[in-house]
Amino acid sequence: MISVPVEARLDDLARGLDAALPRTLWTIDKKLDRCIPPQKVHILGARIKVLGAIPCSVSGQADRGAITLRGNGQDLIATIPITARITARDAKARLKGETATGSADAEARIKITIAPDWTPGGTVKIHYDWTTPPGIDLLGQRITFTEKADEKLKPVIHDLERKLPTELAKLQLRDKAARSWRSGFTSVLLNRDNPPVWMRLTPKQIYYSGYRIANGRIRLDAGIRTLTETFVGQRSADPVPMPLPNISQGRTNGRFNLFVPVTADYSQLEPVILRALVKRSQRPLDLPGIGPVIARFDHVTAYGTTGRKMAVGIDLAAWPAGSPEKVSHGRLWLVAIPVNQPGSAVISFSDLSVHGSTDSVRSDLLVALGNSPGISDLLASAIGQNLTSDLQKLLVKIRRAIADKRVGDFTVHARIDRVQAGVIETLGDGVHLPVRAGGDAEVSY
Repeated sequence: MISVPVEARLDDLARGLDAALPRTLWTIDKKLDRCIPPQKVHILGARIKVLGAIPCSVSGQADRGAITLRGNGQDLIATIPITARITARDAKARLKGETATGSADAEARIKITIAPDWTPGGTVKIHYDWTTPPGIDLLGQRITFTEKADEKLKPVIHDLERKLPTELAKLQLRDKAARSWRSGFTSVLLNRDNPPVWMRLTPKQIYYSGYRIANGRIRLDAGIRTLTETFVGQRSADPVPMPLPNISQGRTNGRFNLFVPVTADYSQLEPVILRALVKRSQRPLDLPGIGPVIARFDHVTAYGTTGRKMAVGIDLAAWPAGSPEKVSHGRLWLVAIPVNQPGSAVISFSDLSVHGSTDSVRSDLLVALGNSPGISDLLASAIGQNLTSDLQKLLVKIRRAIADKRVGDFTVHARIDRVQAGVIETLGDGVHLPVRAGGDAEVSY
């Protein structure tokens, strides 16, 4: 699954919410029967009422400042500065139009939701503290009006929840995900030549595992489960893009797998095998029942044959050490099945047989030489070393190709961190080692 994060700027969402919510959060215009409770004094141990309850009219409004957004993890916090201005008057003008001002910083904690059809939504919980509660001083006491203002914040929450989906939709999260989805139907060049290797990508499903907020951006953690196919040769046709599907819930681990063929053509293997034989011929080969033997190798021919076998023809001359006059010339055919342990590029041979015709194999010496374990091990080692070298060179090219691969408006960032060889096969054109590679990948817009 390739990680495809979808990002948007919090400033864009903040501006949208700021424009959607009214500046005046609420107004008040009402009469209070007990603006000031009855006042009493103590005289000679008795409580005597000196002033009755004072009714009053209260009017005013609460306005907000610019909304700012911040967040960490999955907490999206909207800060709403509130300023209240309330005037109280009574019929007998004892309050004299007293004005109460106050301020508060409201924090709306927003939890974002994404429906399966990509419809965004959210829930809001609000919390605030009056830094300066609105109130007036009268007859030596402070009268506050916060309990009247508290009720007015409830519709603000409902209004914010109602408008939040509309503002979230303006971030075009679905459109951005759709562009990432469409860009995934493509082919990526892994190796330009020897041989050309292409990886074709076909997205199958998109997953969503939540969101994160950091550095002034909101990031949806999405991932695309993609079918990867590897082709050798010319670029295959890109798959036909499908519409963006509904979201599936799941983890977006950003892991990917690709299958890479490592093919050694027989024409490439022939000089490798010959060089290994020539190098080995610099010292005698000890054959059971014969003793040390000197060999000269002149030519190698290799091809694939039936039963997953590989045939190697060797033109050579051999003679017992110390008897150069007893030279035998001929061509040996070694036929065997190249095998390896899964996960390893180390090659060995099974079902080895040695063949030759009567006019080309002139002594038992050559047959014994061909049946020598040293020769079969040497051939297997030469093939295995060549495949290992080819594999390392190919992986270097692939790592370079997918490290930062531009695909339209997107860049694929991939890193291979594991490689496992499969089971070797003998084909008509060469020896084939399937290799599975994996790592992590992310697409950025």
